[in-house]
Amino acid sequence: MVGKLLLRGMLAGIAAGLLTFAFARVAGEPQVNQAISFEEKAEAAGGAAHEHEHADEHQHAHEQELVSRDTQAGLGLLAGVVTYGAAFGGLFSLVFAYAYGRVGAMSARALSAWLALGAFVALVIVPNIKYPANPPAVGDPETIGTRTGLFFLMIAISLTALVFSVKVRRRAALKLGAWNGSIVAGLVFIAIIAVVQISMPVIDEVPAGFPAALLWKFRVAALGMQAIMWTTIGLLFGAIVERSSFMRSGSRTAAPSV
Repeated sequence: MVGKLLLRGMLAGIAAGLLTFAFARVAGEPQVNQAISFEEKAEAAGGAAHEHEHADEHQHAHEQELVSRDTQAGLGLLAGVVTYGAAFGGLFSLVFAYAYGRVGAMSARALSAWLALGAFVALVIVPNIKYPANPPAVGDPETIGTRTGLFFLMIAISLTALVFSVKVRRRAALKLGAWNGSIVAGLVFIAIIAVVQISMPVIDEVPAGFPAALLWKFRVAALGMQAIMWTTIGLLFGAIVERSSFMRSGSRTAAPSV
């Protein structure tokens, strides 16, 4: 049974990846191209005094380019987002399989939508508030390891805080009711994330002169891609699963065996 859910989750993720790719080509790639143009102009201006010294190095770098920009923005981007969608769609289906029947009498569509919303908040919104996505020309290559580590640490903390808040809601709902329990859990989650984000180091490596509008558009496009991805997975997976033979014949209170 879980295997069938896993397959459905991966298919929903692939569909989400295709929609995300279409959005990225229209809304994201133009911002990336502008950022690359800015970076090239900055390097040209800054390297004018050392032109002869580094001429051979630049020529060697261009000769070593293995993947063209057109491939990166086309087939490479398609493969990346579809693989991402399939992987997270599969993981999403496993979480769904565990949660179904354990969170009350909730339909498959409702549970799928709520899980997708939780994933979007924990995996995308929270870490991007502290460490937002940056286009080319933004960020010091020497700190990429530190920035990546902090970003994934923020994701881990966000997921932990989300799970803890869900447990708080369950207990609070017994005493205060479902609605008040949800409010308490939400406040607990916000408080934990606020304390953590204030405590974690700030990274601001936007170069002087980088267009603020371009940075804003890039970050909005990056969030838009994630919003499309998780919205599609949540809604499509829920619709597919609710119409499956298992959901028609199974009990909503009986969790699938894992």
